[in-house]
Amino acid sequence: MTFLEHLEEFRLMLWRSILALALGMCIALPFAPQILQVLAHPLGGVVDDPTQFLRSLRVAGAFTLALRIAAWGGLLLSAPFIVYFVARFIFPGLRRHEQEIARRSGILAVSLFVLGTVVGYVYCLPLSLRMMMRIHDWLAVSAEWMVNDYVAFSIQVLLGFGLAFELPVVVLILGKLGFVTVRQLRSKRPHAFIGCLGIGMILTPQDIASMFIMSVPLYILYEICIVIMAFSPSFAEAREEDPLA
Repeated sequence: MTFLEHLEEFRLMLWRSILALALGMCIALPFAPQILQVLAHPLGGVVDDPTQFLRSLRVAGAFTLALRIAAWGGLLLSAPFIVYFVARFIFPGLRRHEQEIARRSGILAVSLFVLGTVVGYVYCLPLSLRMMMRIHDWLAVSAEWMVNDYVAFSIQVLLGFGLAFELPVVVLILGKLGFVTVRQLRSKRPHAFIGCLGIGMILTPQDIASMFIMSVPLYILYEICIVIMAFSPSFAEAREEDPLA
């Protein structure tokens, strides 16, 4: 395949992805009120009436909020199709065993992303909201949050947890391709723990509790990766290099 043919394939992949995103946004937009209710549900444990607590102080505030919700909802709906289009573009350049690794990793990646968002929604988001409210009370400041800021804050938490939980996929792919071994993962445990704390600090709101809610599961998943690589036959080559496995 020539360079121009590759360029044409890339252009088609890009346009298909944009079209999938636009279609996803069109589907998500009518459900913006319901999506907002889901995002505001954790706030119910902090204030008596979330619908009265959240405010829109700008003329076009509701319009921009609806577009933001539609954009993230559309991205969530279109993500499988976008991944499929990107995979169709990349797969011909991969070797057969690399294509098989990519296929198997897809299901794990989706499952861990969903798990991460659930952990963020059920545990971290309510805790972060209570922490922010307590800081307002400590400073004797009356709290009245803008709904756009609240939605952005909530999406940051959920997206951060979803992306952070992709760490095992990266580690297992690197192990499958032979870039890392069980011995290396074991020897880097202190570095991995510090790295998990760093990820938690970057991807969560600025409070210690949220950081640890993300960091601890991340490090547990890191240890699970070591166990999988040590005892799974598909990582036999890595086990042979590690006499402790």
